[in-house]
Amino acid sequence: MEHIGNADERNSHLQRVLGVAFGIAAVVGTCIGQGILRAPGVVAEGVHEPALIILLWIAGGLFSAIDAMSTVELASSIRKSGGPYAFAKAAFGRTAGLATGLADWLGYVGVGAFIAVVFGEYLHRLGIASSVPIPVIAVLVVLAVGVVQALGTRVAGWSQEAGSAIKAVLFLALIAALLLAPRGAPVAAAPPQALTVVGLIIAARAILGTYLGWNAAAYYAEEVTDPRRQIARATFSGIALVTVIYVLVNVALLQVLTPAEMGGSPLAAGDAARRVFGQDADTIVTALSLVSLFTILNMALMTLSRVLYVIARDADVPYLSRVAENGTPIVAACVMVVAEALLAIVGVYAVLLAFSTWLMTAVAATVNLAAIRMRRSKPALDRPYRMPLFPLPAIIALVVNATLLAAFLYESPRTVLRATALLVVVTGAVSVATRRSPGRSATAAFDAGA
Repeated sequence: MEHIGNADERNSHLQRVLGVAFGIAAVVGTCIGQGILRAPGVVAEGVHEPALIILLWIAGGLFSAIDAMSTVELASSIRKSGGPYAFAKAAFGRTAGLATGLADWLGYVGVGAFIAVVFGEYLHRLGIASSVPIPVIAVLVVLAVGVVQALGTRVAGWSQEAGSAIKAVLFLALIAALLLAPRGAPVAAAPPQALTVVGLIIAARAILGTYLGWNAAAYYAEEVTDPRRQIARATFSGIALVTVIYVLVNVALLQVLTPAEMGGSPLAAGDAARRVFGQDADTIVTALSLVSLFTILNMALMTLSRVLYVIARDADVPYLSRVAENGTPIVAACVMVVAEALLAIVGVYAVLLAFSTWLMTAVAATVNLAAIRMRRSKPALDRPYRMPLFPLPAIIALVVNATLLAAFLYESPRTVLRATALLVVVTGAVSVATRRSPGRSATAAFDAGA
């Protein structure tokens, strides 16, 4: 059977030391965060029937699993780190791969800085380090995560496994507390409005947003010990675990609050906790948020440094493609630490966040297309995981992602145009700067379709 670019055959210095536990932790750590604490209010504002709310959250998990089939098939067969960048390059060539990788990078780079700033704000809410300016705290937490990454792939992986496990346990504890604790009298609320198509679309988009990050394991195809099988196991197990937690969170919230009370709330989980725990609610939810934020930041920095490293390695960029003996792409990680710290200080991350949803959805659609393209162009490729009912899952996911892109364009055409312009400019600049004859470099065999 044909295969593409086994990392060991290409003398890559990334280390195969990560397992299924890390992959699941990557999915859980990336997905579960502030979204599930805030999104239930948006969903309940557009959908007022408890049963329908729960069904929509289940549907979000099912769609994520369908969308994941394209990614898992590509990751288990190409077995190259970098996620969507590697898939698009294999399917459509260097320029498309570069554009996809940079869109992925730009879509997430502002997230890390934003998380670091919010981490500082939440510390202040707890009365911790209140005399320290928030930008300074943001820089310090980015540096702390950078130190963890510098300690090596094993340590970074263990830290993510531990952080995600703690996060899952804390969420389950909150769920149990909301379900079992005595509740106060309900607050009077306005009667719910009728279900509308617009409300349903807004609810669905909010739900899908909380599942972003389900593809986290696919970025580490050169670092998991058995990418042929472990990426599939980690991705689908992670999505299942996230779905269970999300559904249970909403069941618990609906035990405490009515849909009308949840509707439009900027922090429905906080409102429910306040109903049960009183004045201690803010402390509980804030502490839970801090754990969530740290694990997301840890995963974001680890993943983005891999994307940057693989792009640099494929272009034979010196220094930036250097890997330390402990497996960390050390220069790329340092660049990411500096970038996140500067974005947190200056506040430019807000601009990138405005672009992120459009860019990430465009990347997802590209991966769906890449899966279909690779089946046609390389039918003999070794595919340990083959999506069932091909190409139906890829087409379903592509239609949904394309619909979301159209909705974003309709709602915010200027933002979409600016995001596209930024991507074109950055892709052009990087393409020109890295266009050279690398000879038989580490990626020459991959580019030749070995």
